[in-house]
Amino acid sequence: MSHILNRLSYFKNRVSDYSDGHGVVTKEDRTWEDAYRKRWQHDKIVRSTHGANCTGSCSWKIYVKGGIVTWETQQTDYPRTRPDLPNHEPRGCSRGASYSWYLYSGNRLKHPLIRSRLLKAWREARAIREPVAAWGSIVEDPTKRASYVKLRGHGGFVRADWAEVNEIIAAANAYTAKKHGPDRIIGFSPIPAMSMVSYAAGSRYLSLLGGTCMSFYDWYCDLPPASPMTWGEQTDVPESADWYNSGFIMLWGSNVPQTRTPDAHFFTEARYKGAKAVVISPDYSEASKFGDVWLSPKQGTDAALAMAFGHVILKEFYLDRQVDYFQEYARQYTDMPMLVRLIKKDGRLQPDRLLRASDFDGSLDEDNNPEWKTIAFDKNAGRVVCPRGSIGFRWGEQGKWNLEEKSANGDDIDLSISLIDNRDDAVDVAFPYFGNRQHDHFHGTDHPDVLERRVPVKRLQLKEGETFVATVFDLMCANYGLDRGLGGEWAAKSFDEDIPYTPAWQEKITGVARDQVIAVARGFADNAEKTRGKSMVIVGAGLNHWYHMDMNYRGIINMLVMCGCVGQSGGGWSHYVGQEKLRPQTGWQPLAFGLDWSRPPRQMNSTSFFYAHTDQWRYETLGLDEILSPVAPEGKWSGSLIDFNVRAERMGWLPSAPQLQRNPLEIAKDAAAAGMEAKDYVARELKSGALKMSCDDPDDPANWPRNMFVWRSNLLGSSGKGHEYFLKHLLGASHGVQGKDLGQTGGQKPEEVAWREEAPEGKLDLLVTIDFRMSTTCVYSDIALPTATWYEKNDLNTSDMHPFIHP
Repeated sequence: MSHILNRLSYFKNRVSDYSDGHGVVTKEDRTWEDAYRKRWQHDKIVRSTHGANCTGSCSWKIYVKGGIVTWETQQTDYPRTRPDLPNHEPRGCSRGASYSWYLYSGNRLKHPLIRSRLLKAWREARAIREPVAAWGSIVEDPTKRASYVKLRGHGGFVRADWAEVNEIIAAANAYTAKKHGPDRIIGFSPIPAMSMVSYAAGSRYLSLLGGTCMSFYDWYCDLPPASPMTWGEQTDVPESADWYNSGFIMLWGSNVPQTRTPDAHFFTEARYKGAKAVVISPDYSEASKFGDVWLSPKQGTDAALAMAFGHVILKEFYLDRQVDYFQEYARQYTDMPMLVRLIKKDGRLQPDRLLRASDFDGSLDEDNNPEWKTIAFDKNAGRVVCPRGSIGFRWGEQGKWNLEEKSANGDDIDLSISLIDNRDDAVDVAFPYFGNRQHDHFHGTDHPDVLERRVPVKRLQLKEGETFVATVFDLMCANYGLDRGLGGEWAAKSFDEDIPYTPAWQEKITGVARDQVIAVARGFADNAEKTRGKSMVIVGAGLNHWYHMDMNYRGIINMLVMCGCVGQSGGGWSHYVGQEKLRPQTGWQPLAFGLDWSRPPRQMNSTSFFYAHTDQWRYETLGLDEILSPVAPEGKWSGSLIDFNVRAERMGWLPSAPQLQRNPLEIAKDAAAAGMEAKDYVARELKSGALKMSCDDPDDPANWPRNMFVWRSNLLGSSGKGHEYFLKHLLGASHGVQGKDLGQTGGQKPEEVAWREEAPEGKLDLLVTIDFRMSTTCVYSDIALPTATWYEKNDLNTSDMHPFIHP
């Protein structure tokens, strides 16, 4: 009633007008506005950042009132890095500006939670046993173990106190280390750069325990394998400010305005400076509208587009005319002049490997690492030489690491990138072609799976006899299908011929008009010629998450190398899919992996690990014949895909954990009893067959991972590739696996990995997740532990997108 009377008194509240009646002065109570004003009041401002794997690593002002975070804004005190670059600030996005609401979300995990059936079993066992024995009595009893394992993902959590839950975890780890081995205790946590102290806390504990730290970059499929394949390193890229120095930028599979929001201004500012922008994306993305040109290839066909770009660049900037800068760059900084052996297989010549000093009698007088020193032809001396800078010069010698145009003995050299004017012959060389395969998502072409193309060669006398050799450049030109007047069926004289890898050829596959391809390739190379390499490709996960993405990337890398862009400010490739750059890595590693106590730590690549222990290999339908190159060298190419993973583990090409079928603690005791060092004892036992590697039989209970810790990650929600198989075989929970395994379908079973008719369900004894929210992984865990959010703890954050370290 009082509300109605207040409304009726409205007309009495009016005092006067102003602004010709547009404004009204009243005597109403306005104290309600204080609630709004107080919303923006604060007691203090704290500097913080967000530990998200977004490459941002932005610095934020966090406004706190009464101990409660109320809101946040971007920091505006970034120092200038160079006077000729725009400011880095403001750095941040709308997602970061709303994070404070997350702290007080209903999803917030506030207390330790444990699966009620596990807690009941623990208390019953603990009443009559010591902690380690109590845990053993639970996991050794199939009924008790299944009582909580089968209910993962079904709720049933109860609150526990820290003392009790810590005792359970400690007892589980002690039991597992003693019974099965410390390498059966594993931990998964992603990119350390996005909160390096938090990562190190868990990895140090695991390492000191002898446990296994899992990889992350490869598991997310964020690691571009073409980078280590080509350069031997992870992803060495410029910070985003270097975009501003470029004269021609391709955005290829990277949606900068959306996924690189804090750094997108450098891209737009470069356009104000005159940079050309080409966006390559199948969809009309947020980035597309920023491009001068938008190319939309069919999804998954980017490698074909990159090869067509390279075809144009090689023809117009290397063959039709020779660009001085490109020639200089190719001679000094690339392997284009290096010689490659040609071998005969099935009556056809094909490329083998790089020629080495050790292939010659006397090793060309190279006594130090001759098997690691590559060979090229020197026009000055008219003979083969060993140029400085190859990997063989990097140990055992001083002052010869740099890529200089000098021979091993210090003479000036002028390397030939081509032998066409100095050839002994021109021969047909076989190259594999995969574009003729029938595919569900794009059109193949009607070409043979082996293309023979003419290559200029020289005859050289080696230890093993006379052989043909060709330069990398000449092989590249042949592979790209360029006509050089040497004849042959698969050499294109024009861009309009339907020969792999011409612009006309790619048009059928990608759907991009050939004229656009020619124009973009010319523009990219022309800018690189005029600016000495300031053409850039910004690459991202849009390409990287495709099968055989290394082909996409290597096509792009080839373009950049041809144009002398790699290593140049404003040029090269800028690959960003996460905060992979841990800037203080040298000092951080001893802390993170306990190297101050023991080394080496146990580390395992997650891709191999989860493929084996979620038993996805049991359902593998991809046959070797579908992906084997038609010119593959002689070797054992039979079996299932897991056989090749195991061979790689056995030969040391991949890490392997769990490592051996027996507890490594027991192996160390046996080695000591035999009076041998552990490494010698293990080698002897493996050779005799008395000791087996765990990877040979991943379904044997002796080889199962037992305890798993997840922190800083939603492993089973956002990154569990093959989620259903995780639930069925690793966790033993309710699952959605519908397919049948190879035993049921009669498919190709492994040759070297043991096949068990009954696949295990529920390999893990214990799954513990540490998180500040009730994530999907927490829901499936046995124990979920709360932790501080990014605003509530001390940590450090870095990114390769900028040069700052943020607390």
